[in-house]
Amino acid sequence: MKQINPNLSNEQKAILFNKATEAPFSGKFLSVNDAGEYICANCGSVLFDSNDKFDSGCGWPSFDRALKDRVAYHEDTTHNTIRTEVSCAECGGHLGHVFPDGPKETTGQRYCINSLSLDFKKH
Repeated sequence: MKQINPNLSNEQKAILFNKATEAPFSGKFLSVNDAGEYICANCGSVLFDSNDKFDSGCGWPSFDRALKDRVAYHEDTTHNTIRTEVSCAECGGHLGHVFPDGPKETTGQRYCINSLSLDFKKH
C-alpha cells in the first residue's frame, strides 16, 4: 500500500482507509457532467472515465465500468449482506461497491463510489 496523502481530510481518510461512507446526495461529484477522468484522491491513479458515468439515483456517483486493472474487488460481508467492495488497485483505498443493477445496454454494472475517495481532472 502506498503512503497516505497528507492533504486528505479526516473524512476522506475515514472513507479510504476505514471503509466509511459519505452521506447520500452529499458528494461533490454526484452532479458533475464534465468530460474528464476520476482519480483516486489518495494516490492519483486514474480509475474512471467520465464517459462511463451515469445518474443512477442512488445518491453517489455511479459508473458502469472502471478502467481496466485500476480497481480491485473484495467480498464484503458487513451489514448482514454480501457485496463486492471496490478499492484502488494502486494504493488499496476504499472507493465504494459495485452492484449488478446498472444499465443493461452497457455493462449491467453500477459502481457506486464515494465522491470523497475521488478527485477529477477535466479533459
